[in-house]
Amino acid sequence: MAVVSKKIPAPDRIRIRTALLSVSDKTGIVELAKALAEQGVKLISTGGTHKAIAAAGLAVTDVSEVTGFPEIMDGRVKTLHPTVHGGLLAIRDDAEHTDSMKEHGIEGIDLAVINLYPFEEVRAAGGDYPTTVENIDIGGPAMIRASAKNHAYVTIVTDPSDYPALIEALRTNDGQTVYAFRQKLAAKAYARTAAYDTVISNWFAEALDIEMPRYRTIGGVLKEEMRYGENPHQSAGFYVTGENRPGVATATLLQGKQLSYNNINDTDGAFELIAEFSPEKAPACAIIKHANPCGVATGPTLKDAYLRALACDSTSAFGGIIALNQLLDGGTAEEIVKLFTEVIIAPEVSEEAKAIIARKPNLRLLVTGGLPDPRSRGITAKTVSGGLLVQTRDNGMIEDIDLRVVTKRAPTPTELEDMKFAYKVAKHVKSNAIVYAKDGQTAGIGAGQMSRVDSARIAGIKAEEAARAMGWAEPMTKGSAVASEAFFPFADGLLSAIAAGATAVIQPGGSMRDDEVIAAADEHGVAMVFTGMRHFRH
Repeated sequence: MAVVSKKIPAPDRIRIRTALLSVSDKTGIVELAKALAEQGVKLISTGGTHKAIAAAGLAVTDVSEVTGFPEIMDGRVKTLHPTVHGGLLAIRDDAEHTDSMKEHGIEGIDLAVINLYPFEEVRAAGGDYPTTVENIDIGGPAMIRASAKNHAYVTIVTDPSDYPALIEALRTNDGQTVYAFRQKLAAKAYARTAAYDTVISNWFAEALDIEMPRYRTIGGVLKEEMRYGENPHQSAGFYVTGENRPGVATATLLQGKQLSYNNINDTDGAFELIAEFSPEKAPACAIIKHANPCGVATGPTLKDAYLRALACDSTSAFGGIIALNQLLDGGTAEEIVKLFTEVIIAPEVSEEAKAIIARKPNLRLLVTGGLPDPRSRGITAKTVSGGLLVQTRDNGMIEDIDLRVVTKRAPTPTELEDMKFAYKVAKHVKSNAIVYAKDGQTAGIGAGQMSRVDSARIAGIKAEEAARAMGWAEPMTKGSAVASEAFFPFADGLLSAIAAGATAVIQPGGSMRDDEVIAAADEHGVAMVFTGMRHFRH
């Protein structure tokens, strides 16, 4: 049953006389306490916060003196008390509330400055189960929610970045806060506890292998507000979820303009793709344009890998995203700066490469400190009208699949390696996807077509254009392996690939017409293997 409001109007201004400070992150807390003391505010605090404020020579009352009850159970119980929550929740213009305050000796708390146990940090650092559980804050969220509910009378601050605005508000308004200011802080406070509980609930789901919990929340912290979204008329923000996964969300921007919405989307796709290629096996480079790879290659050196990736489609690479699986060295950087590029992302960057990239001040350079694990668990999400589509990350790896040869001719060792390479790339190409590869290099990529046969044709056309641009006698699709991320529903797509010069095919299989497709491959002497694993990407 809903609680009916007494409809007591909220006052515009509230004088801050008493403040409760209880923070895990001590950033700026002493400076804030000094500013409050200058305004004549009585300070109440807990544990380590109390010690920090007292050490600064400020008068501060321990919360146990207010509650008349000591901190117990290793600090688990210290603020969960009617004196604290009554002071936060009391409606000062309600006679019944003020009578209760007098009867029970409850003092009103006008300002609550609270941040929470570092659960996100402990989780990201890979803390063990008991340690992670112990860092679930109870009293903090309770006080934040109580204060935010009663924002008509209580100012709640949960973020140290808001301390300067609070200090300025008190100085400007003679020690008072205005209602609009308290409203905004209350909204932020509820968002903070919601995000905090989201991280906790998702950690529990991961720890207990609950893939699709009954209630699913996704939360994040605003890393930056963007100039616009996919298009200039759309607003956008970049939120980080705290997932401990190297990538664009955790990368350091060493130079360049602010990343745009599209930059971030494309860079994430590029880095997830390049992570498929182990840096211990070979240097690799992926060039992405509009969320699709236009060239991917390995090579004896990173410079070679870049040049081979560029050769696949140098036209589309203009203004693209470059992802590398190894340290960006000077030689590779020298080649990259010859072409207009939006973003470079790499695990590490040499000092020489930094100096070379610095010649292009608008070129964004991101360093991540590592590669994401393509086998790791996790979720992806997509909004739909009125809902949220959530799925586990596509962590299927070609190395973990038992390939099944379905044609009379088995692939040669070289064809098999090209098949695996092409399939890794196809996993990251928008469906319908066709990828030709030869000698560790993409030869042609067909992406996002409504018809798979059109993807095969487009990839072949791209290969012919690349051959003309590079002055090759024939396109690289001649003698290549071709990968399809989903099955060929008819033989026509396969026949288009064969016409382009493919001699080996890798696909999931599973079509009603598999026999027809296999027969077509046999008729042309083409080797084909089934993976049994589809990689749709929409």
